[in-house]
Amino acid sequence: MRNPLWKEILIVLILVVSVFYSLPNMYPDQPAIQITGASAGVTVSDQAVSLAVSAVQAAGLRMQRPERQKNGILIRMFTAEDQLKAQDAVRRALGDSYVVALNLAPTTPLWLKNLHAEPMKLGLDLRGGVHFLLQVDLDKAVAVRMDSYVADIRGKLREAKITYRGVQTEGQSLLVKFDTDADREQGKNLLRADFPDFDLSTVERDSSFYLRLQLAVPRVKEIEDDALAQNLNTIRSRVNELGVAEAMVQREGANRIVVELPGVQDTAEAKRVLGRTATLEFRFVDWTHENADPNSPPPPGSQWFPYKDNAQPPVLLLNHAIVTGERVSGAHAGFDEYSRPQVDINLDAQGGRLMTDATRNNLFRRMAVLFVEQKVHTLYSKDAHGQDVMTQQPYTVKNVINVATVQSVLGSQFRITGLDSPAEASELALLLRAGSLAAPMYFVEERTVGPSLGQDNIDKGVRSTIMGLVLVVIFMIANYRIFGLTAVFAMFMNLAILMSVMGAFGAALSLPGIAGIVLSVGMSVDANVLIFERVREEIALGLSPHAAIIAGYDRAFTTILDSNLSILIVASILIAMGAGPVKGFAVTLAIGILASMFTAITVTRVLVNRIYGTRRVSRLSI
Repeated sequence: MRNPLWKEILIVLILVVSVFYSLPNMYPDQPAIQITGASAGVTVSDQAVSLAVSAVQAAGLRMQRPERQKNGILIRMFTAEDQLKAQDAVRRALGDSYVVALNLAPTTPLWLKNLHAEPMKLGLDLRGGVHFLLQVDLDKAVAVRMDSYVADIRGKLREAKITYRGVQTEGQSLLVKFDTDADREQGKNLLRADFPDFDLSTVERDSSFYLRLQLAVPRVKEIEDDALAQNLNTIRSRVNELGVAEAMVQREGANRIVVELPGVQDTAEAKRVLGRTATLEFRFVDWTHENADPNSPPPPGSQWFPYKDNAQPPVLLLNHAIVTGERVSGAHAGFDEYSRPQVDINLDAQGGRLMTDATRNNLFRRMAVLFVEQKVHTLYSKDAHGQDVMTQQPYTVKNVINVATVQSVLGSQFRITGLDSPAEASELALLLRAGSLAAPMYFVEERTVGPSLGQDNIDKGVRSTIMGLVLVVIFMIANYRIFGLTAVFAMFMNLAILMSVMGAFGAALSLPGIAGIVLSVGMSVDANVLIFERVREEIALGLSPHAAIIAGYDRAFTTILDSNLSILIVASILIAMGAGPVKGFAVTLAIGILASMFTAITVTRVLVNRIYGTRRVSRLSI
């Protein structure tokens, strides 16, 4: 009945490590606000920290000392109400250069963090999380589509060699100007066939002949629905890229999207990335006016664009974009041969053809990468009743990232340099990889949310779980005595292993997951019941205590293995095919079953061997 020393040391080591890495679950989260730059390249200065602290103190709120993080500053508050007030005060003090987000900060001691011990993440049904409500600017989506129609109409008219004077946008309609009525009729016949989305009518104005193309109402609705659907898919992709577990992204109403992030997350980074409407444009430098004065008006067909952070003088670029970020199929951050951050770009098939055609005819000419971002400026004012009113004004920022000479024909793969930091490169790659937003989005609401099941339901679930465990402990000790004590010890070690494994892998625990834990614990005790009853049978057949223990564990092992293996197969199928609560239940059940196989068979046998294996006994306490 004696085990090898190395085997006992290994078992003890596994149990000690499991208990140690389950300790972070004993420390509850704390409401906090997180401050980061508006982009990955912006750091939170000491002056900004002082302004934030002063704003919180001026609001009469209690706070803890600010903590410097890798991506910004964390200020812990004492209540959720103070957290909301602090966010509003700091946001007003810092303006739009920084992101001020709500967070649930862990209180795990530093010595545990240094050893990479993490608590289990809790789902929205248990812990709650952060709630974002974003409004999609559908008018902007329609406006962008109208701009593309303008380019298409110009191309069709030029291709058909029909003379026209210009195409301009008026809301959801286009006006095409012609010199003669005959040209207008030719254009009308051509455009009616090629653009069925528009209702055509003639307009006489200023002795000129105009053709109005009014976008049909069903087509407007289709564009808006497509934009909202694309934004939903992009937000889901960005959430997945951020590694946020068990997040919820869904549509609300005609033009809004709800995002809920459970548990402890880097909410400032999530807020910064989720709402950014950023893309790239590749344009040639206007080589015919390269020596133009940056202070002079741009020539027709070109436009001045500033360098990012005004690192260099403005650059004169052609209005026509070779390729935009919509053609990016892949993007990954890395470093060039000089260890400077870069982003490796992959274009789709059409983007690769456009880039090849453009660069083949323009070798040794300079091409610029233009970063285009939709931002919003927040203004605060008082209404007639003296209440604070927040208004948001959208605006567009376009900056040149870098300018390089085309040395050879480019295809679908190339790289972008000129970025300030690896963090900025990673964020740009994430935005491009996850897809562009079809329309800008603005945060209209942000708050912490409580558990979706209700705190009362959760408390009842926890109480019933504890009560069930207590009854199991009483039953095992009363029925099996010392052997029952070993089973109870193994049961708690099973819980420790399960919590440490879920914390290490970042699995989110939901209420169905708790059901999976309770079931796996029951399976653990059930295995011990089989073993102990087998030991009793062997004693009744006349075997000695030591022989009965050995026979009980050996002969019950096959039955236990078969039953646990069948449950593990079912759990694996649920993990592969299930979603949401079903998957949460299956994950905890699978981990718990594997842990119970170890604790119910190996751990209890080592304990029983230690108690009875070193001395002669005439009877067992079972």
